[in-house]
Amino acid sequence: MGDSGRPAFSDPRGKTVNARVKFAIAVAIVAVIGMGTAAVANNVRARETLTGYEEVPALSTPGVGEFKIDLNRAGDALDYTLTFSGLESDATQAHIHFENRTNNGNIVVFLCSNLGNGPAGTQACPAAGGTITGTITAANVGAGAAAQGIAAGEFDEFVQALRSGATYVNVHSVNRPGGEIRAQLDDNNRHDD
Repeated sequence: MGDSGRPAFSDPRGKTVNARVKFAIAVAIVAVIGMGTAAVANNVRARETLTGYEEVPALSTPGVGEFKIDLNRAGDALDYTLTFSGLESDATQAHIHFENRTNNGNIVVFLCSNLGNGPAGTQACPAAGGTITGTITAANVGAGAAAQGIAAGEFDEFVQALRSGATYVNVHSVNRPGGEIRAQLDDNNRHDD
């Protein structure tokens, strides 16, 4: 009998362990494993290639780019890297828009601009191509898609749109003011790097 008067189990070395303690340890281990799995499942991580063929309407251009985005563990910021080259003319601005693949949509987040039209603190675009990096928080989510349900500052709504494949990134240029290269963001294109 254990100290509490309840039956105890003996291990091969003759020591006794209360069955409730074993059960509690097993439940705790399962809970910790389950929480880790849920945290990984809720992450947003994507890497996309930008081309003129994804613009609406499609364009034939030598311009190409790559966009990487990753939600931090706290779920309150997205780190990104945008690299592009080969545009037919100087880059003017780059954004994330809210819309599906077949339409052009409203700007939700400014990534860079050389036109002075972005919110305070918007970085300049490398006109001849290059790389920009940054972090998107609730303060960066603009009101451009408010009529579609993503109001200024609604970071969680923006992340849900990313997860759903309802956002795209594009780079605009002098000769292509509507956008020269584009990629639909889809976190099904996950990568571990």
